[in-house]
Amino acid sequence: MTMTSPATTQIPSVVEHLDRGPLSMDEVAGVIARDMPAGAYANLGIGHPTKVADHLPAERGVVLHTENGMLGMGPRAVGDQVDPDLTNAGKVPVTALPGAAYFHHADSFAMMRGGHLDVCVLGAYQVSVRGDLANWHTGGPDDIPAVGGAMDLAIGAKQVWVMMTLFTKTGEPKIVAECSYPLTGVGCVSRVYSDHAVIEVGPDGARLRETWGVPAVELAQRLGIDPAAG
Repeated sequence: MTMTSPATTQIPSVVEHLDRGPLSMDEVAGVIARDMPAGAYANLGIGHPTKVADHLPAERGVVLHTENGMLGMGPRAVGDQVDPDLTNAGKVPVTALPGAAYFHHADSFAMMRGGHLDVCVLGAYQVSVRGDLANWHTGGPDDIPAVGGAMDLAIGAKQVWVMMTLFTKTGEPKIVAECSYPLTGVGCVSRVYSDHAVIEVGPDGARLRETWGVPAVELAQRLGIDPAAG
């Protein structure tokens, strides 16, 4: 998928796509795949991030790692491709690309913790403007904590990207000054991909990079981001 719509903007360096948006999660996955460095070793978190595998062209040479013990994961398996013994960490049937390798769960986590992954893509409940990540527990009494390998990926991957909707069901931003949910990692996220925008976060705060369906100035105001940042 290619995003090539004409761009006009009131904030320098922000690309606006005002002819479409917000994006579906499949479209967000396509944007992430577009930005994935060629030849990268990458991990896709459980849930929406696994959709990125379906948008990566083979010629990009991206090698996908899954924490249940596989390098060389391909797109989601369909029809006769489905093998119940071949799944990603979210138990979704997947394909294996030529040269794929399988290994022990402990070896997989050693790869995650040892700095061997170039990029990981995770879901999130909240991300702070400084890149703090909250994605394993809302703190609610009825919520079931599910950290999985998120903490290992957050500290081990060279780049941590988040894929999420930008607002809650009640319209509250998920990019916040301070996370109110329990943290997964501190200052680990560098970029957020959402249905409305791509946003860079870090020590200098949040900066809009690309928007869909909404002017950058309007979105910055709604998020409480300084339009002049970056």
